Amino acid sequence: MARISGVDLPKKKRIEYGLTYIYGIGLHASRLILDATGIDYNKRVFELSQEDIAAITAEIRANHMVEGDLRKKVAMDIKALMDLGSYRGLRHRRGLPCRGQKTKTNARTRKGKRKTVGAA
Repeated sequence: MARISGVDLPKKKRIEYGLTYIYGIGLHASRLILDATGIDYNKRVFELSQEDIAAITAEIRANHMVEGDLRKKVAMDIKALMDLGSYRGLRHRRGLPCRGQKTKTNARTRKGKRKTVGAA
């Protein structure tokens, strides 16, 4: 079982898709990492040697922000928007969509369960 950046990668998947299980690494970043380290996209995770894992880990640490650091940065960016009092910050504070979606009929994910008034 390959463990990179504190995440156990699925053994049977190809490495280019296995790396996407790390928060902050998508398919494009995964391919960039593999190109930089010279590892074949089609190699399975269980086929990786310790040297391959070390090379991937070093590349991620050097050039990518992932997992806890990235989550912390995103949270701080949202907090900064809220402290500024910008429109997006206000939408975050109220728990509403902040990218222009309509809220009359949809947006249940952001707004939560329906609140009915006076229904018995």
